[in-house]
Amino acid sequence: MQPLFILSVIALYFLILLGISRITGKKDDNQTFFSANKNAKWYVVAFGMVGTSLSGVTFISVPGWVGSSQFTYFQVVLGYGVGYWIVSFVLLPLYYKQGVTSIYEYLADRFGPNSHRVGAVSFFISRILGAAFRLFLVAIVLQQYVFNALGWPFEITVVLSVGLIWLYTHRGGIQTIVWTDSLQTLLMIVAVVLSLIYMGQQLGFQESEILNPNTYPDFNRIWLLDDPTERQYFWKAFIGGAFITLCMTGLDQDMMQKNLSCRSLRDAQKNMLSFSLVLVGVTALFLLLGALNFTYAEANQIAIPELNGSLRTDLLFPEIALNSGLGPWVGITFILGLIAAAYSSADSALAALTTSYCIDLLGLKATQIDPKRRKKIHLGMSGLLVGVVIVFYYVLSSNVIDSLLTVASYTYGPLLGLFAFGMFTSYTIDDSRVVWVCLAVLGIIIGLANLPASYFGGYVFGYELLPLNGLLTFLGLVLIRRQ
Repeated sequence: MQPLFILSVIALYFLILLGISRITGKKDDNQTFFSANKNAKWYVVAFGMVGTSLSGVTFISVPGWVGSSQFTYFQVVLGYGVGYWIVSFVLLPLYYKQGVTSIYEYLADRFGPNSHRVGAVSFFISRILGAAFRLFLVAIVLQQYVFNALGWPFEITVVLSVGLIWLYTHRGGIQTIVWTDSLQTLLMIVAVVLSLIYMGQQLGFQESEILNPNTYPDFNRIWLLDDPTERQYFWKAFIGGAFITLCMTGLDQDMMQKNLSCRSLRDAQKNMLSFSLVLVGVTALFLLLGALNFTYAEANQIAIPELNGSLRTDLLFPEIALNSGLGPWVGITFILGLIAAAYSSADSALAALTTSYCIDLLGLKATQIDPKRRKKIHLGMSGLLVGVVIVFYYVLSSNVIDSLLTVASYTYGPLLGLFAFGMFTSYTIDDSRVVWVCLAVLGIIIGLANLPASYFGGYVFGYELLPLNGLLTFLGLVLIRRQ
């Protein structure tokens, strides 16, 4: 597809988003921006959250990861399902009972201001890195297939992408995002389904064969049950997946801010449970798409693209969708799905970062914040995201979904330990020493992750580092408890 045609599709889609923003952002106040006036429809929130959770990482990186990990990522996804049930029936009742705007306000009430700030900073770092990972992957695809041909540097691509997101979210905030994310989720699913159908037809597969893992014998391994030392061993992946969801959804202001915009706790729980079922099913489609990508590429002698001198399986799906002759509809829906993936994760991240900075780090109430100041902070969050994405372009070389989940093992551990200690004990703690406990545990976790496997009899640490991080933080808080 020609770069100018792709650019025209992006421009048209952006105009639609601006139209939605204009309708939903008429009331430019803080309650609309932070909580959608507590009036969001649960089923709209649920559908939109699928796109936020999947993002560009799932859209491109999960299919690319199938080449090396086959379908073993599904073990992690099943763990996600367990995590969503815990969020629904343990964390959501807590947040609605407390009546919080930022979920980290709970830590201030339970322990004190330092714990509140530690929780907020942990989220802040986690979400900036997570949003940057997601946007980075989409930006390199746009760069590779659109902006290189126009002679634009990568930095301009990133600034343009984030700038467009800022334009349609700076007024309506969560009120706008609830609706734009639903549109973007729909586009992502349509793109995947059409890609599966068109590639399957080209290979002569029937519809039932496309959705059958046995059609892809080189990629259909799901379960790793034999060797506990393997990084993707089932119980490590499953338990790690549950804790990843518990932290990256239940202890994450970005995801919870949408849930807290629902009218009631019951609506928020219906949202979370229905969202979890849809998410597991859609992720399974992405894994099948990955196997089909590699099968199609082998049949048509399509090489894995390179970036900065290294092979990038993340770029195989865009290479097939845009340059393998599947037809304009696959290319158009791929581009729309790709942009939807980028925007649905980055837009809510910017709103959540703005919320957390105002309420948790500046110590303001939602009703006290000058809307002009809020908009400046929102713009500052956008600039910070641009900078981190550009840094990733020059330093990141591994698969993005794996990198994202690995970083989560480091940054969400303090939140897991703090919330668990607050909910399951009645102790108070020496609030002034919380930061030192969290830093000490972080050092231990990073050390374990980077020691040679031979030190542990060949055992390779995986996503179980996250619950281990939370457990060590919990034990550290025990040491500074007050009777």
